Amino acid sequence: MSDFGRLKLLTSQMTLEPSGGIECPQLSSRKQKSVGVSHAMLPNGQRIALLKTLLSSVCEHNCNYCPFRSGRDFRRASFTPDEFARVFMYMHQAGIVEGVFLSSGVVGGGVQTQDRLLATAEILRRKYHYRDYLHLKIMPGAEKAQVEQAMLLADRVSVNLEAPNAERLDRLAPDKRFDDQLLAPLRWIGEIQREQHPNKAWKGRWPSSATQFVVGGAGESDLELLATTAYLHQQAGLGRAYFSAFSPVPETPLEGHAPTPLQRQNRLYQASFLLRDYGFDLEELPFQGTGDLPLETDPKLAWAQQHLAAAPVELNTASRRDLLRVPGIGPKSADLILSARRQNKLTSLGHLKKLGIQADKAKPFILLDGRAPARQLRMF
Repeated sequence: MSDFGRLKLLTSQMTLEPSGGIECPQLSSRKQKSVGVSHAMLPNGQRIALLKTLLSSVCEHNCNYCPFRSGRDFRRASFTPDEFARVFMYMHQAGIVEGVFLSSGVVGGGVQTQDRLLATAEILRRKYHYRDYLHLKIMPGAEKAQVEQAMLLADRVSVNLEAPNAERLDRLAPDKRFDDQLLAPLRWIGEIQREQHPNKAWKGRWPSSATQFVVGGAGESDLELLATTAYLHQQAGLGRAYFSAFSPVPETPLEGHAPTPLQRQNRLYQASFLLRDYGFDLEELPFQGTGDLPLETDPKLAWAQQHLAAAPVELNTASRRDLLRVPGIGPKSADLILSARRQNKLTSLGHLKKLGIQADKAKPFILLDGRAPARQLRMF
């Protein structure tokens, strides 16, 4: 199989994480097109063309939901570190991709697999002098020294927890150990960020960290997922949690399990941002009796309807924390309000719209100079 044939096969198999394909007109062969490039948002807000792929789809683990499980019969492919680096640099120099997200199936144990990922990163950085975005996956069971080496080479590192705790993980991935194989590397990342100077790190700063959960495959509640997320933000410096709605894969033990609605995935993202960026505590989120978030309502709006409808926020005097509780006002919007009101009082929705704030969302929950904004009555 050609290099690009293998790459196309590997990227097409990455069904657990969202990815799309773009046509690559620089590649002459029809077989070398649509090789799994997705448009991704970096931690700094920049959008890039990102190659999301595997070094190998061969895996010795037998996870109950995973398309790469060892007991599943499908065509697999692998690259050596040198082969992958060469193919990626061709695509990068041709302007097809701007960054790479590199993971792998586990072959020969987590330590050996991590060594291959690190070797690939070393070749890209040292041999080819690649200076752009690199996201490296940390394998289950990787050693602390390997985690540190990955952090010296990458712009982002991530560990897939898959489940919020050991009990739930056992239903998804009985071969893996939650605490020492998955949670420990995330803790090490936080320790290194806190305790070691990043002068030797790539670009002189430590990479951000991320994890991913499979949502709905193990009977877990939103409360369980977000409790673990909140812990990791506070105790391990987690930069981002990703939530992937469970989708059954043929020839796996969970192939008959119902798929998780995408709306649940979206609500978890919204709630995780409230925890990370908006100053909300876990106890403030609008969980139902089942421990799940309501699917029909944005969690911030649900909180505001309960707490702000009868006690609206005065935008001219509110703290930044209280401004962030108002629907339609995010971190940047709150800063704009704080700056604008130092010059003049905010007295109309027009003032808010000029600042780029979603005034219609905020209107039911705010006061402007002591007055509730006028509401247009519906004709029907």
